[in-house]
Amino acid sequence: MRCCISAPLAALAALPTPYDVLRSGALLAPALVRAAQVRTARGGYRQLAAVHLELVTLTEDSAIITWHTRIPGTDDGFGHPIPVATEGEVVYGTHPARLNRVAAEDRPTAHHQVELTGLEPGQTYYYRARSRGVTAVPTPLQHVRGNAVGTSRHGLGSLTGTYSFTTPQPPPGRHLLSIALCNDLHLGETTAGRMAGFPLLRGVSQAAGLAAYPEIMTRALVEEAKLRGADVLLAAGDISAGGSPADLAEARRILDGFGTLGRDYLVVRGNHDRAGSSADTFRAGFGEGFGGGPGYFAHDLGGLRIIGLDTYAKTGNGGDAGGLGEEQLSWFRSRLRAEPDRPTVVFGHHPLTVRDSVFPVTRGQQLDRRQARAIVDAYASAPGVFLHHAGHTHRNKRTPLVRAPHVVQQEVTAAKDYPGGFLLLRVHSGGYALNHYKAGGIEAREWGERSRRVAGGLWPHHALGRSATDRNSVRAHDLSGVGSLGVSVG
Repeated sequence: MRCCISAPLAALAALPTPYDVLRSGALLAPALVRAAQVRTARGGYRQLAAVHLELVTLTEDSAIITWHTRIPGTDDGFGHPIPVATEGEVVYGTHPARLNRVAAEDRPTAHHQVELTGLEPGQTYYYRARSRGVTAVPTPLQHVRGNAVGTSRHGLGSLTGTYSFTTPQPPPGRHLLSIALCNDLHLGETTAGRMAGFPLLRGVSQAAGLAAYPEIMTRALVEEAKLRGADVLLAAGDISAGGSPADLAEARRILDGFGTLGRDYLVVRGNHDRAGSSADTFRAGFGEGFGGGPGYFAHDLGGLRIIGLDTYAKTGNGGDAGGLGEEQLSWFRSRLRAEPDRPTVVFGHHPLTVRDSVFPVTRGQQLDRRQARAIVDAYASAPGVFLHHAGHTHRNKRTPLVRAPHVVQQEVTAAKDYPGGFLLLRVHSGGYALNHYKAGGIEAREWGERSRRVAGGLWPHHALGRSATDRNSVRAHDLSGVGSLGVSVG
């Protein structure tokens, strides 16, 4: 189906937009939303804008490019242009003057996502994304930093033209397993983007009549993780918005769609998962997968050790601070001392350190400094540790640890809103790759576009990652000791 954009704008006066229907409380299926968008476009807009171009995923042989189409100069009732469903395609090639390959979507949409496959490792590709002949462009801030689209050959001031990216080399050795890293699901939340200390940033809520966005995004994450071949899923805290039994139970039901707790997926809690100052409610929802013990644990995946940390400090923390009790810290150190060379991934909610943030960094955004230093010191004496997965900051950020240079701290963006999704850790015998994937499905894409308005429009600059390597990276590390998947918990 093709959209006609030629009749006078006045012809639209009697036509409801998709959002008019949503505000009436009707439950529209995604197909009806798309149909309403197409009908709106047929009503006669003269222009089409293709915006928010982003290079989301970049592997050695693939790339995923997204953008959004809308009608400039219109209002959806919320102060934003009306989205319009139309076709989308990416033309690309290995020379900027010869974009002789085409990847196209199979149906009209306003939320475009095109995957390029069969790419060559170490090759530079040039591309244009377009809808109805209109070239998609990034936001000006993302364009200047180059984090969204790669490199523009035509200078930073043009905001148009052909962009480029260079595929990395694959991780060394053979592929062993893949792990989906996610966090900040926030089941039960109703408004995204409320930020302490910023009262004017009131956040963004779901459109009337649609399902709760944390449920939409978590279900889409589970499906996308399975589609991308994840063997195991790690959920690093803030599973719920406030630790309520109902929200934790709903999170458990959704995550059970990935597999069995304690075998196929592992969970630690975050500051939002507290129920008063106790972890009992969280344990009731998830702890039985680990024998009803403390909120920290070690898990074996056929030679790959997974250590889960409970980083929520229970007293004297002002609400959000991170910290480990002395008993947990002692347990953690002893685990690493016992097997310092064993390949190890550690995950917990609060980061060890927060650097290069768009927003001011408070003490509550990271672990207690003394404890973080103790953890890094333990890493320095444990060459088998190679990755520390953290959430809480709601952004993608890769930070090599200076005092333990063999370890990378990877902050992962929130699953619940823009850009949504997870990072896929692909473990090879000689190294690993990390790649960000947005959650699929039309409802998840619609909410992702809606929620990028958080923080006065600065959210994409913060959450997607300030550089492409914050969400897509490759690193060498000896992981030859990892074999087939195991299921034991210790």
